[in-house]
Amino acid sequence: MKGIVSRENANFKALRRLVESSRERKKSGLSLLDGPHLVSAYRDHVGLPEQLVVSAAGLENPEIRAIMDRLSVCDALVLSDVLFKDISPVTNPTGIVAVVRTPSPRPLPAKLDACIMLEDLQDPGNLGSILRSAAAAGVQHVLLSDKSVHAWSPRVLRAGMGAHFMLQVYERADLIAAAGAFPGTVIATRAGAPRALFETDLSGTIALLFGNEGAGVSAALRTTAHAEVAIPMPGKTESLNVAAAVAVCLFERVRQLSATSDHVRSKPVGR
Repeated sequence: MKGIVSRENANFKALRRLVESSRERKKSGLSLLDGPHLVSAYRDHVGLPEQLVVSAAGLENPEIRAIMDRLSVCDALVLSDVLFKDISPVTNPTGIVAVVRTPSPRPLPAKLDACIMLEDLQDPGNLGSILRSAAAAGVQHVLLSDKSVHAWSPRVLRAGMGAHFMLQVYERADLIAAAGAFPGTVIATRAGAPRALFETDLSGTIALLFGNEGAGVSAALRTTAHAEVAIPMPGKTESLNVAAAVAVCLFERVRQLSATSDHVRSKPVGR
C-alpha cells in the first residue's frame, strides 16, 4: 500500500479529475465505485478493480479491511482522511473507493430477450433506480439511446447499488431499429393511453419503452410499438416518475409470470 498526504501527488490529482470530470472518465475509460457494497458487488460479479483507494480511517473499519484482504493482489492507495474527503463523491465518505474499467458500448445480440428500452433519460438517479428494479425483476437487458445519461457515472452507480454488474446494459443503442427488429411484443408507456397496464399480457417476450422525463416516448419510437399502455392513477397526479413507472410495469410482469406458474402447478394431473 502506498500512502498519500499531499494534494500535489500525481495519483491524487488523477483521482480528483475522475471524480470531477465526466469528460475525463470517458477519455480514460475509468469509473469510480464508492463504498463497501459496490466494491464487493464488483468483485463478486466482475472481478478485480484497477485500483483500490482507502482513507486512513477506513483502514480501521473491519468491513473495509476484509475487502482489502480479498483484493490483496489489487493496487491500493491510502489517502489521509482530508484528501479522501476531497475525492469522495458523497458528503459522508465511506472510506473506500475502487477505480474500475468502464465497459465499452457493446453491440446488441442478434436476438433480445425481454428488455427495457430507455429513450433520452436524463436523471442519473432515475437510471440507477431503473437498473436496480430490472435486476430485481429478472429482466437482463437494458437499452439506452445515444442521448441518455451515461450509465457508468458515479451517481448512476450509487443509485444502482450493484445492479450494473447483474445486467447487460447497451448504451448508444438505436432504439427504433432495435424495437423494429424485436422478436416479441413492443409496448410503449404513455399517460392517457387507452389500454391499462394491468389488462395487458406482459408474460411473454416483451420490450417496454420508456421516454424522457419530460417528453415521454417520442412519436417516432412509438410507431414501433404494438401497443400503448397507461398505468391507472385514480389519484390527482398527472404522471409518475419514470423510475416508479418502470418498477410498476416490471413487477406487474413478475406478478403475471408468478400467476401463470402457479396456475400450471395447480392443474390436476390427467389420467
